[in-house]
Amino acid sequence: MKDNELKNTWINIDAEINRKTTDELNQYLTAKCRKTMNKFIFIISLDIVTAIGLIAFLIFTAFNRQGDLIYQTNNLILCVITLSAVVFSFVSLNKLQGNKYNLPLKELLEQRIKLLSGWLLGKYSKLYIVLIPVLVAMIMLSIHVYYEYKPFLEVMRNAESIYGMMAGFTIGLFVSFFAVSKIRKYQLKNLEFLKDLHEQLCNIN
Repeated sequence: MKDNELKNTWINIDAEINRKTTDELNQYLTAKCRKTMNKFIFIISLDIVTAIGLIAFLIFTAFNRQGDLIYQTNNLILCVITLSAVVFSFVSLNKLQGNKYNLPLKELLEQRIKLLSGWLLGKYSKLYIVLIPVLVAMIMLSIHVYYEYKPFLEVMRNAESIYGMMAGFTIGLFVSFFAVSKIRKYQLKNLEFLKDLHEQLCNIN
């Protein structure tokens, strides 16, 4: 493997494997698999909590701007996108949790690896490059216009407000891409670990 940390981990795992009986080995590898899967589950759960917080903010602010149709439309579109992401995250969480069909560890790993590879390396895995700028811009508009305490169009006519939003958008975009890049790198490393774990199981069997 390219990652030194994963190489060191597998050196330790190989040493452990050589000292275990078949039953102990199955329990050991199952625990390793569960621990790695929990890392994916934690990130998805964090996404859900963050998205629910954003939805709550969008609904609250929209109700406080009932006369501003453009502002409400922006919040509504953003709310629908975020809600769709929450539904997808709940479905993903359900697919990753547990072993409902009591599959052998090898088959369970194959299933999870296929699922995670589709998310992280599949056809739509780079969609975030397009979505992030749009979402950051809409969130920035929602927050900035709300705290300006002025109608949407009036804020858009104010040069200082425009400059402030542009600065906020630039910072928000940088932070968002940096965070997503770090999370993807972490997830890909864990996916690689699962693939190596599956390879070890194939070699053992």
